[in-house]
Amino acid sequence: MLMKPSLETLTAEISCSIFDLTTQLYPAYFLPLASLGNLTKAVARGLKDPSFRVIQNHFAISGNLGEVAAKEEVWEVVAQLVGLAFGILILDTPGLVKSYPVISLTWLSMRLLHLWLRYESLSVLQFNTINLKRARILVKSHVLHSIVPGCVDCNREENILCWSQFMKPKIIFGLPLEKMDGVTRSHFVVKELLKLYANEKHILIVNQQEEGLEFYVSFKVGAMSISVLRSVWQMFWLSENWDGEVSVCDQLANSLMQLEDRFDDFIQKLKEAGWNAQQINLKVPTEVSIDDINLL
Repeated sequence: MLMKPSLETLTAEISCSIFDLTTQLYPAYFLPLASLGNLTKAVARGLKDPSFRVIQNHFAISGNLGEVAAKEEVWEVVAQLVGLAFGILILDTPGLVKSYPVISLTWLSMRLLHLWLRYESLSVLQFNTINLKRARILVKSHVLHSIVPGCVDCNREENILCWSQFMKPKIIFGLPLEKMDGVTRSHFVVKELLKLYANEKHILIVNQQEEGLEFYVSFKVGAMSISVLRSVWQMFWLSENWDGEVSVCDQLANSLMQLEDRFDDFIQKLKEAGWNAQQINLKVPTEVSIDDINLL
């Protein structure tokens, strides 16, 4: 399963460099700082693998695995030698080796250059699997225009530096019914919700706020990734067609009818656009699951 590691990779590498640099300021804490630095290095190495896919795609024209591996190794060795030569040049320059501000500025410049190159390498990757960010782009296009963008267009539009939690409209997965704002805590209301969502493996609730709509989703026992995708489709339809003067229940019911009528078309157009509809990387929260049989 290959995902864009974006923020996780960059954060791990920045933390690693900070720990390494701090050991010079606090030599008494060398051991714990060095240990933390090595730990973050290991995390960064484990997360950075997708960036090597750029090199692989670039050199894999012949399809020769040995040739691709050899060229990757050559590029890595060349980069290491250039880095070592630059480090030796700095250390061999009088006055620089003892100037902590100069070393810090050099480190910061190199780290920013490295992060920029890493960002550029990650931004050109093309994925045909569906994560939450891509699902938002695909669903919105289908809800508004009844079309699904291809892998190239969707990957180009995806912002790898933006956290999904801060995207609009806001949706929170795995929230229990009793913690959802705007939901009356009564057995009757819960029973009506279960009846409304009898044919779905999710329950979506809308919370109207001054800054916009918020969507909460609980999942039933047996929910799968496709259930998450269906809830995202329903969310976007409600977000684009919301009418504050119509009752919430009526709009939820209408959105479910639209979901039933149009979701199969959405899946079909995903396949036609080159997406792997069998590889949906949308995790179902396992902390809270609703057993509608026991509740009824």
